[in-house]
Amino acid sequence: MIENNQATIYRQTLNRTFINAFNGIQYFFRTERNGKIQASVAIFVILAGFYVKLSAFEWIITLLCIGAVLSLEMLNTSLEYLCNIVHGEYHPVIKIIKDVAAGAVLAVSIISSVIGLIIFIPKLLLLI
Repeated sequence: MIENNQATIYRQTLNRTFINAFNGIQYFFRTERNGKIQASVAIFVILAGFYVKLSAFEWIITLLCIGAVLSLEMLNTSLEYLCNIVHGEYHPVIKIIKDVAAGAVLAVSIISSVIGLIIFIPKLLLLI
């Protein structure tokens, strides 16, 4: 059994972990241009989802796509910051790392857009 002190320390550490994570999310959306763009698109898609009355399954797929794009964009931003600290000057390998990370964001964004079109176009056509 965990002693009371150990449980308190564990709870404080867990709380600090969540606070740090929320600080990172807040920083990303407050300071990063791509974060603001992705958040705007996500809000638009969510509002459109309510408008066309997505099914539960369609909501799950839509929210997974939004989460994937936002999460990958945050990882890309983190990797760019890390690369800039590791090697502040231009370096061809750092360029490859940044380009591949940006390519990952682009790939998941394209796939998510296609999924969005598959979900939304039939619903929008019914409204016409």
